[in-house]
Amino acid sequence: MTIASQAPAELHGASAASTTTAPGSAPRRRRKSLTENRWGYAYVAPFFLVFAAFSLYPFMYTAWVSLHRTSLSNIDGGTWVGLDNYRNLLQSEFFWNALRNTFTIGILATVPQLCMAIGLAHLLNYKLRGRTFFRTVMLMPYATSIAAATLVFSQLFGRDYGLINTMLEAVGLERIDWQSGTVSSQVAIAVIVTWRWTGYNALIYLAAMQAIPGELYEAAEIDGANKWKQFLHVTVPSLRPTILFTVVVSTIGAVQLFGEPLLFGATNSTSGGSSGQYQTLGLLMYQQGWSNFHIGQAATTAWMMFMIILLIVGINAAISRLRNRAER
Repeated sequence: MTIASQAPAELHGASAASTTTAPGSAPRRRRKSLTENRWGYAYVAPFFLVFAAFSLYPFMYTAWVSLHRTSLSNIDGGTWVGLDNYRNLLQSEFFWNALRNTFTIGILATVPQLCMAIGLAHLLNYKLRGRTFFRTVMLMPYATSIAAATLVFSQLFGRDYGLINTMLEAVGLERIDWQSGTVSSQVAIAVIVTWRWTGYNALIYLAAMQAIPGELYEAAEIDGANKWKQFLHVTVPSLRPTILFTVVVSTIGAVQLFGEPLLFGATNSTSGGSSGQYQTLGLLMYQQGWSNFHIGQAATTAWMMFMIILLIVGINAAISRLRNRAER
């Protein structure tokens, strides 16, 4: 055999040897990879420990408590009742009243809030003088304490000396007892929520608007579209993922609404008014657990709130998916 004929064979053998994995090399590589990434695992470990201790464990323990009839003073000594707490809750008129109030206040607060946020973001997207100042001012309500904002608004909506009733009386209208009426109290609470969160959502929309390519507006302008048509046919379609995000977040906040209705009443009662006219699910849960000491029923209400949030988020996701398919 010549040298020329030996070369391909040697190259073939070398390539075969290089592609053959030596026994035990794979475990060594995995151990080496774990060793090299140990600092990364060390950095993320505290988050998972805190999440497991303060989120995952309470979440699962609440589910376990919801299956027992127990009191706040003796949580571990409850009696197993299975799904009885859920059946009793669904048969309770207080639950359906709180659910109806939560839904109504959520609609009254979310729809105007997001519409105004898109409009304000559209205005701030122009090259205005002092844009940084206006953006900071819009975020100030979000930074304000819920207690402070609600107490101020409860004074504004006061029946006898409130500024809003004084203005209504000045234009010839009658005073409104904002706290006693069902519709009036829910409108007042929705105004507080809208005032607090409009600027926050406007900044989210503004960040999304600034990511829209300018070529889209230039093409629309060439086609003869004015500013209003550009807003409808360029800005709003480009903001659909952001709008879906804000709708989901606002829905979660509406279902968990607690501080505003609690502090809106004169006595800060968890009953949500004299006839429960603005009692939300959050107030009902607090009343069951910390006023009536039925901690099992309170845990059941908390889980019903969680399932309602999952249902609404799932409906929003399904609608968005169907719309995307229709556009294709």
